[in-house]
Amino acid sequence: MEGDIAQMGQFIGAGLASVGMGGAAVGVGNVVGNYLAGALRNPSAAGGQTATMFIGIAFAEALGIFSFLVALLLMFAV
Repeated sequence: MEGDIAQMGQFIGAGLASVGMGGAAVGVGNVVGNYLAGALRNPSAAGGQTATMFIGIAFAEALGIFSFLVALLLMFAV
């Protein structure tokens, strides 16, 4: 009985940690959407901001990968 409750807690914690992956998807969409809005307003400056967009995408995805790793640790750690 105690093992079942502990396993349930692991799965609930992993599910809550997985919410961060959805947050990363929203963050990437926000970064790219703002880049496109700026590029449409000033197309001549869009080329210089492309590297900044990719850095923003990388930071947002790093948070998603981190939450995925936390979810895996919660599920499979002994």
